Amino acid sequence: MGNREDLLAGARRCLLEKGYSGTTARDIATAAGTSLASIGYHFRSTKALLNAALIEAMEEWGREIEQALAAAPAPGATPAQRFEATWERIIESYVRLRPLWAIQFELVAQMDRLPEVREAFASANRQAKLGLAALFEGLDPDADEKRAMAVGSFYQALLGGMAAQWLVDQNHAPSAHDLLDALRTVATRLGPE
Repeated sequence: MGNREDLLAGARRCLLEKGYSGTTARDIATAAGTSLASIGYHFRSTKALLNAALIEAMEEWGREIEQALAAAPAPGATPAQRFEATWERIIESYVRLRPLWAIQFELVAQMDRLPEVREAFASANRQAKLGLAALFEGLDPDADEKRAMAVGSFYQALLGGMAAQWLVDQNHAPSAHDLLDALRTVATRLGPE
């Protein structure tokens, strides 16, 4: 690897260990085994390097989540069984990818001060909603983009809300079965359209 790749790898390690706001240029240079000057040479600023590393990490996280969601359900599984199995895989990601979930919450709180990160998140956000609608409900965004966005937004709200609960109090966060039971309760109370 060259210095640029070493810096990105070092910045990613620091992001996972120290968070976005807790990472310094010196931390990254030490983790990458490079000089402080190499950050300026390759990225112009520590913030630009952190943003590039963060976007790389989020893309990787997105691919991992997509693979988890796209895993084939058991043959003959009912929609409820598929829902529960999918949420079991998502919950596993909260445990396995905890630092990446935590960084997302840290950055959401700082979006007003990080316009380049906001831009990257906004772009990814729209695609994530459409992807979630397709993965969970088989909706084709080309056929009905408005409905796909609404359904994707619902699942994105569940993802974020569940992540927050798992980050704060893993021992009392809902399980996949709890989530399915709650959704059934709400849907029953809403009644038919």
